[in-house]
Amino acid sequence: MITVHHLENSRSQRILWLLEELGADYEIKRYERDKKTSLAPPELKKVHPLGKSPVVEHNGQVIAETGAIIEYLVDQHGGALAPAPGASNYQLYKYWIHAAEGSYASVMMVSLLLRRMETAPMLFFVRPIARRLTKGVRDGYLDHTMKALFDYAEATLGNAEWLAGDEFSAADIIMSFPFEGFASRGNIALYKNISAFLNRIHARPAYKKAVEKGGPYALIR
Repeated sequence: MITVHHLENSRSQRILWLLEELGADYEIKRYERDKKTSLAPPELKKVHPLGKSPVVEHNGQVIAETGAIIEYLVDQHGGALAPAPGASNYQLYKYWIHAAEGSYASVMMVSLLLRRMETAPMLFFVRPIARRLTKGVRDGYLDHTMKALFDYAEATLGNAEWLAGDEFSAADIIMSFPFEGFASRGNIALYKNISAFLNRIHARPAYKKAVEKGGPYALIR
């Protein structure tokens, strides 16, 4: 049996969705975020030293990192939801599997941290300094990096229905989180193809069932 250690409103929602798409048997152990800090509870450190989610237990193994978990589960199910190695779209599929956390999620985390700095309670004479610092990061790195990333995804989805081509794959599952995060905070109306992609995934029965099992998911608009 596959056990998913699932943290509310987190990356682990994608693992539930993947397992539903695969038709796999699994159980969920749910964790709630700290109400003040929004951090994962300390109980997760009993599962994995980093105390993060998702974490999956299967056949005596404890597997962390979303991309690694997705690749493991796809391999365990005979390569389902992935192009065959050597297929023309295989490298594109691999790109999106790794770009989701390596490129997209990292800049979105920077954006989240800056937003918290901008809105955090602070002494009035400190606020202008904080604003200059965050503006410097946005102007010098964040804004143009995010635009390049989402422009590329938008162009990719203009060429095919799914990120790795005409067939739905695990690449679409792993990229759902940065797309949903962007939609909840950015001007998603500028990205027609990404918006249409989100509508397609939200209509999938396996996606709906995963949200039902995983509990409220605040990234859905």
